[in-house]
Amino acid sequence: MKKIIATGFMVGIAACQAFACTNFIVTKGASKSGACLVSYSADSHVLYGELYHYPAATHEKNAMRKVYEWDTKKFLGEIPEAEVTYNVVGNMNEHALAIGETTFGGRQELCDTLGLLDYGSLIYITLQRAKTAREAIKTIANLVEKYGYCSGGESFSIADPSEAWIFEMVGKSSREVKNAKGKPFARGAVWVAVRIPDGYVSGHANQARIQTFPRADGKKSITARQMNKNFPPSAEVVYADDVVEFARACGYFSGSDKEFSFSDTYNPVDFGGARFCDARVWSFFKSVNDEMQPYLDYAMGHNLKHRMPLYVKPNRSLGVDDIAAAMRDHYEDTPMDMRTDAGAGAYACPYRWRPMTWELDSTAYIHERATATQQTGFWFVAESRAPRTGGILWFGVDDAATSCLTPIFSCSTRVPECFAEGNGNMLTYSPTAAFWLFNRVTNFAYSRYNAMSDDIVKVQRAFEAESLSEVDEAIRRAQELPTPDSQVAMLTELSVKRAENLMARWQQLDSYLLVKYIDGNIKKEKNGGFERTKYGACPSPLHPQLPEKFRRIIVDDNGETIREWKAEN
Repeated sequence: MKKIIATGFMVGIAACQAFACTNFIVTKGASKSGACLVSYSADSHVLYGELYHYPAATHEKNAMRKVYEWDTKKFLGEIPEAEVTYNVVGNMNEHALAIGETTFGGRQELCDTLGLLDYGSLIYITLQRAKTAREAIKTIANLVEKYGYCSGGESFSIADPSEAWIFEMVGKSSREVKNAKGKPFARGAVWVAVRIPDGYVSGHANQARIQTFPRADGKKSITARQMNKNFPPSAEVVYADDVVEFARACGYFSGSDKEFSFSDTYNPVDFGGARFCDARVWSFFKSVNDEMQPYLDYAMGHNLKHRMPLYVKPNRSLGVDDIAAAMRDHYEDTPMDMRTDAGAGAYACPYRWRPMTWELDSTAYIHERATATQQTGFWFVAESRAPRTGGILWFGVDDAATSCLTPIFSCSTRVPECFAEGNGNMLTYSPTAAFWLFNRVTNFAYSRYNAMSDDIVKVQRAFEAESLSEVDEAIRRAQELPTPDSQVAMLTELSVKRAENLMARWQQLDSYLLVKYIDGNIKKEKNGGFERTKYGACPSPLHPQLPEKFRRIIVDDNGETIREWKAEN
């Protein structure tokens, strides 16, 4: 392991430990199906993986909505309810609008402890009120301006069937900040939203990514005030009116407007921001673009000035399967590959248990933070093809590398029992909950990863390939039905049945792995089953030798004690 020659990076690392999610974005011109794609892993050591559902509804005049902080369930207050709200399944609504997020923290003094809206409630309230990405941007901006924002810095992925955006935001603090004229700034947040050009891909992972951006020119860049009057299709950047002025008032920035960088001002990158956060984006970009290797020095935190572009053009069209593969990345075949050092153990496990930072002999060291991680609550790839029948939330729970996605149509009026809210929780085991079944399989696999993960991936790939094929046919059949209600009913039923099928497959896999690998043995297989003697009994299993590297480690540590001695007569 290489030593890290750096100082003052522990704060950035701590932030990435606490806020650890990953989003990748694919525009319709870069996708195989012509849909916008957004991936998201909700990574938290205390988050239970379940599928939220908010049915479409009409509300009485003057009805109020209670707001609870997503992470803690703390009651924050009430805001007026919208007259009409849309059906939402997970992080996607019936109009195929999808929203993901990653938290970057930013300047902690800017968190508004008096605000009524946190980042999680903003997502689900917005999904119930907006039909398009542009409507979502307006909704979020107006909500925080009116009711205040009580979370840290946040990057949102927002996509509909036509376009995809990155929206980055940080609060304005509970304390009063005055502008150059001595007047207090309005409450809420400062933010910038950038449309990803069609044909390109982007991503973010707990580090603000938007740097400099064009100021309002009336065509492609507009301010929030202009957005509320007219948000034309030609606009590619929109930002809070006071995003630069507020930074100057706080003493964060003193240059010219054209030099202003949102990321460098409100979330300056440090070693942790590059190595633990942006490195995940680099690995995704590297897998789809041939010009990313020069940015390895930045991804490893060695050259913080060598920032990556916000978006890149992929070298091929990407599908759900490609983005799922990117979400399963462990930095394979890079200098950060966790399978190759002694920490991987004898069975090449690409995971390190927390904490991520540690010291030995007064030198600071780290464990890598890859995209696929053990503490994922749930993850998805949202495929925004078209409203109603063309919104598919490819949903999974637990570690993306060893779990499986199943299609949930965003128009669904109910969710499968295995994903339902209240079916178990982080402190309560439920035998019918997908979260617990997948965790049981995955945690067993960590013990002999290089063997068991192959068996898991075979089932994973087969199920997802079947599902991809079935979805196309289901959409075609649904569109032939006479009414919207009949279409929704059919797609809801398919969503539930596929999830039930997935549970059955994983229960079989659970049993198979236990039988095959019990007690550190590996049973032989033949003709699609376990090999038997001619009498039907279990033959001697395989006992694979430890790799030479680890035999030497054992000998170096305790060789004199365990060496075989030849006794003298």
